[in-house]
Amino acid sequence: MIGSFRQSSIINLQFFLAAPSASRAQAPDGRWLLDFDREDGRVQLTIKRSSAHGNWNSSSSYSMQEFRGLTRPAGAAGKPARFELVRDAGTIRFEGELDEMGGSGRFQFAGNPEFENAWTAMGYSALSTDSVFAFTLHDVSRRFIEDLRSLGYERLPVEALINMRIHGASPEFVRELKSLGYERLPTEELINMRIHGASPDFLRELKALGYDRLPVEAVINMRIHGRK
Repeated sequence: MIGSFRQSSIINLQFFLAAPSASRAQAPDGRWLLDFDREDGRVQLTIKRSSAHGNWNSSSSYSMQEFRGLTRPAGAAGKPARFELVRDAGTIRFEGELDEMGGSGRFQFAGNPEFENAWTAMGYSALSTDSVFAFTLHDVSRRFIEDLRSLGYERLPVEALINMRIHGASPEFVRELKSLGYERLPTEELINMRIHGASPDFLRELKALGYDRLPVEAVINMRIHGRK
């Protein structure tokens, strides 16, 4: 179930980023929905946007601590709410109404010029406003990009950076794989390993059973079909 949800997230982002970029003067805005009622204590945030190019939405879970000014009200009566998601790439400001179960409202976005300057200084082309917004939503930071560059992943496409962040294909994950003999894997393989639970722990279990340094495709298929 988790894997299928994450796969759909990639499709939404590819559609969004493939659309013609908005004017730099038009900061993204739209509606938000937030649900407090998760068993793991996290919140589910859904972002919805409409433009001349079509509709787009994204739904992801976050810890409460990732937001500035977000608190869970007591009771069923809705109360005015203002909170922010502050990231390296920019800030999303939320305004609306919340009760003990969740709420909704509108959001506005502002990019961080320092992030965009650092991005172009790395040799990338200027980002569209939509891409900066996606980087903010999924926390693609300068540190994340620079850590990947130090591991040999330079000049990655915008979509690859976002999908790696969504699915947890982090620099730490890459380093663990490297220690197990898996070096400089394509980003698509890193993402698929995360989607299907082909973790370093799983690779260590296989190694203990005599299956050392299997091809990535074989490891993923073993996870898909529940085999060791």
